[in-house]
Amino acid sequence: MDQLTAQNPKSIQEMFGVISKKYDLANSVLSFGIHHRWKKKLIRESQVKQGDSVLDCATGTGDLAFLFEKALKGTGQVTGSDFCEPMIEVAKTKAQQRHSSVRFETADVMKLQYADQEFHVASISFGIRNVKDTRKALSELGRVVKSGGRVLVLEFGQPRSRLMSALFGFYSTFILPRIGGWLSGQPQAYRYLQTSSAAFPCGKDFLKIASATGMFSKMRFIPLQSGIAYLYILERV
Repeated sequence: MDQLTAQNPKSIQEMFGVISKKYDLANSVLSFGIHHRWKKKLIRESQVKQGDSVLDCATGTGDLAFLFEKALKGTGQVTGSDFCEPMIEVAKTKAQQRHSSVRFETADVMKLQYADQEFHVASISFGIRNVKDTRKALSELGRVVKSGGRVLVLEFGQPRSRLMSALFGFYSTFILPRIGGWLSGQPQAYRYLQTSSAAFPCGKDFLKIASATGMFSKMRFIPLQSGIAYLYILERV
């Protein structure tokens, strides 16, 4: 496997492919289940309405896409996309087991195959830091959303308090790679999670990147767990 870095998309694609079958278990154990609560908050902030069309990029095994489907109560359409085919295959299997109508497709958020203003809502959770060009990815997400629609981004950041920063730094540097490696067999994937999260722009710095796209009229963020993660709500012009 090539060096894991957002500047090397092939390495990211390969890494997620290798851990795809154990991804859900590792996520739940390593986050103590908190990521489920974060994703439910994203759904609420999306203001998704019955009949809406939704695109969830970097969908992974489809957890967020299924939550959107639940919120739509059998109306509208949810599409989950990811550039990692093994992840999409796991998502499709889960959809069959759940008798879900979510449509899962292979797609790269850097160059989406969808039409301009095709969706009411677009989202990406824990995937934006893995792209080569954050601004371009946000532009693509904005492009496929209707005027007045919303783009929701959930991503790791850096905790704002010294105490939380120290605790999270210790956990993510020394504990997370060991447990993640044991669960998935790929400790380098969880070392990458720590290093990429520590370096990724968060809060106001992320909104500056979003603003540079010219796609959004209103932008705000919500720190989660003292800034371990951030939820960004971007309203399309």
